[in-house]
Amino acid sequence: MISFFSGGFAVLLLIGLPVAFALSFVAAIGLYLFNGGALGLSQIPIIAYKSLDDFTMSALPMYVLMSQVLLYSGVGKELYEMASKWFRHLPGGLAIATLTCCAIFSAISGSSVATAVTIGMVAIPEMTARGYDKKSVLGLMAAGGTLGILIPPSVPMIIYGSVTGESVGKLFIAGVIPGLLLLLLFMVYASWKTRHIKEAPATWTERFQATRKAIWGLLMPVIIIGGIYSGIFTPTEAAAVGVVVSFLIAGLVYRSLSLENMKKIILSTVKTNAMILFIIVGAMLFGFILTYLQIPQKLTELATALPVSKWVIFVLINIVLLILGCFLETVSILVITLPILYPIITALGFDPIWFAIVMVVNMELALITPPVGLNLFVLKGVDPSSSISTIVKGSLPYVVIMLLFIVLLSIAPGLATFLIDNVK
Repeated sequence: MISFFSGGFAVLLLIGLPVAFALSFVAAIGLYLFNGGALGLSQIPIIAYKSLDDFTMSALPMYVLMSQVLLYSGVGKELYEMASKWFRHLPGGLAIATLTCCAIFSAISGSSVATAVTIGMVAIPEMTARGYDKKSVLGLMAAGGTLGILIPPSVPMIIYGSVTGESVGKLFIAGVIPGLLLLLLFMVYASWKTRHIKEAPATWTERFQATRKAIWGLLMPVIIIGGIYSGIFTPTEAAAVGVVVSFLIAGLVYRSLSLENMKKIILSTVKTNAMILFIIVGAMLFGFILTYLQIPQKLTELATALPVSKWVIFVLINIVLLILGCFLETVSILVITLPILYPIITALGFDPIWFAIVMVVNMELALITPPVGLNLFVLKGVDPSSSISTIVKGSLPYVVIMLLFIVLLSIAPGLATFLIDNVK
């Protein structure tokens, strides 16, 4: 049965049908064949409505809107200028500065694409003009952009929480230490790789002036993350607060909300949200027919009955996610696989919050693995003179770092659960 659905889905993808419609079409056939014919098809609008009738899900379009406002606000340029003033005198200082900006902007936007575009537009020309190898710069930006989905707030974590019922607040908290640690690993490698490049240190006056200009960008993650962790507002409410603050910063501080920019912001937000929500509806329809046929339950029973260590199954799951990441984008992988993987993981005794972080790191890999790595094509758009192969080659060391990081998370799961267990 599973081969029927997976085979049909694969065929539809190969002929070029978008993921959302491929999922919906296969689900519709399943409902017709196995759930009462035309009566089964009548459930489609009910399932579609219920899949989006979720208070937690309302945060998703708001975070997308916030990231688009910040994309056009100019805050990325100010953050980069500040970071370069503080770090440029270190070995590979601009590489460290770029990753620092990616981390800060990730904590503002929760979007990998927005992070890669916003920081990449400033960092790529600056770094190449100062002697940094183009391949290394592009790889650095591709990997740095992925931090947008691990450092909270994170759109994939919202989807994980919505699909599984896990607390989005706990997921956000769990991403803090792994996100900062992965950032540190990226920095160590990037600094070593570009250690031959140093610049004269900025004066303290220049540093403080740059920091003053970037202060509004620095306050955004403090407001959003601080508000969540202090209990002032929930992660869902934080999205609304972030939208309001981002509009205030873009409109009153940077004065970048022209009619042309507003048109771009609205159109881009609508397109991105429509894509994500259509995929979610298609995946929920697909998940409904799988659940109706008890496929997740049967796979869970099979996995738990296998005469192998649970870690063997965990490795196999990661291999599957890695393969899927080469062909599908993040949202599709999450909503397709979670209804199947979540019961298996919990039945095997793994912590679902910890697994969420492992899965998000896998989604980071999906963003920079060809042929469908989204960040690769985003950076190609930012720098049209570069080839996809050049960006891929520059990204490979960071792929290895992320794979090793998954191993580290497996050895030390407390990296993901420490704050949840110790912060009340």
